[in-house]
Amino acid sequence: MTLPKAIEDLIAEFMKYPGIGRKTAERYALFTINNLTKEDAAIFSEALNNVKTHIHHCPICGHLTDREKCDICENETRDHSIIMVVESPKDVFSIEKAGEYKGYYHVLNGVISPIDGVGPDDINLSSLWPRIVNDNVKELIIATSSTQEGETTALYIKRIMKDLDVAVTRIGYGVPVGLNLEYADDLTLSKAIENRRKM
Repeated sequence: MTLPKAIEDLIAEFMKYPGIGRKTAERYALFTINNLTKEDAAIFSEALNNVKTHIHHCPICGHLTDREKCDICENETRDHSIIMVVESPKDVFSIEKAGEYKGYYHVLNGVISPIDGVGPDDINLSSLWPRIVNDNVKELIIATSSTQEGETTALYIKRIMKDLDVAVTRIGYGVPVGLNLEYADDLTLSKAIENRRKM
């Protein structure tokens, strides 16, 4: 049986989200049709438009914000001597939720992955070097995931940092190999930061 084009189009849009297959997309589409009012659909549509219109990457750290700079970069009470390098804004949310880390962040918005054609110039690395020099950073914590791509990125950053007078550490204890930070619980993240090791 062929579904009406409008439903097929909606299913196709839901399938663009990571981890959403055909069956889940069909459920979402049917829920939208059967359970959302026109007003609900308008609010949902407006929310989608708002994030695409108002949310952008902080020009300093690369985190998500709806202002000129993100809340963390605007917070003068944080420790200026430490920057934690993470892969994505999701990692910032996870670490902030743990409540232990008080320094600043640098969000790469990706990882180096030669197999996928992603090199150092394709992620947010170039703005990291001036921050380290200009802000008198003493420690750079690399908190990329323990996947092959995360490790490759960490080693690249360590190599680039070798001539700078900055301690380069790596989050350690508590984060299992192959685990993305977004899936780690608060205690695990706190322990990983607390037990970071020199690279």
